[in-house]
Amino acid sequence: MEQLKNLGIIPVNKDILVSLCGNLKYPKKKLSELERKGLVIRVKRNLYVVSPKVHNQTISTELVANHLYRPSYVSLESALAYYGLIPERVYTMRSVTTKLHKQYGTLLGNFEYVKVPAQYYPIGVRQEIVDNSYAFLIASPEKALCDKIVTTPNLRLQSVKAMGEYLEEDLRFEMSALSSFNSDIVEECIEYGRKRTELTQLFELLQNGK
Repeated sequence: MEQLKNLGIIPVNKDILVSLCGNLKYPKKKLSELERKGLVIRVKRNLYVVSPKVHNQTISTELVANHLYRPSYVSLESALAYYGLIPERVYTMRSVTTKLHKQYGTLLGNFEYVKVPAQYYPIGVRQEIVDNSYAFLIASPEKALCDKIVTTPNLRLQSVKAMGEYLEEDLRFEMSALSSFNSDIVEECIEYGRKRTELTQLFELLQNGK
């Protein structure tokens, strides 16, 4: 139990779990036993997290999202809500990837991954360190907003005014936060991303507000 507790909330593969249990003749049986007792939670095949009943910590769905499908970082509504930029509660942890679109339904919740171009992917991604105990990759506020614009189907915004209305009325975005946005990140997204017209409207909106 103590060895499981030491793993904390970091997702691990079955080999690590089995190694903690000693030299077992039937490792699959032991894993099934750990699951049945509620000591570990299977996120997907070959990926587990130790149950909160063992370590008494809250599992980070952001951290799980990073490990569930790689490469990826938390973004879109999930990142915007994390930063307090939109009021809605997000029920699906949404991330961005360079791989194919993917969805997972797990005991820890629903996870979705949206594909973006490889050159665009790394712009504005940061490492969020929590309590000096773990870290996960997440889009900066600027990149999360760009990701939302770039990956929303049929979104066509042809003016700065239309962009402002989209943010304020559709996303219910915290407009006062735009004054602290780094427009360089948006400018880089324009160079490498899709929907350059819409991203240009966002860039100009930021410039007008400074």
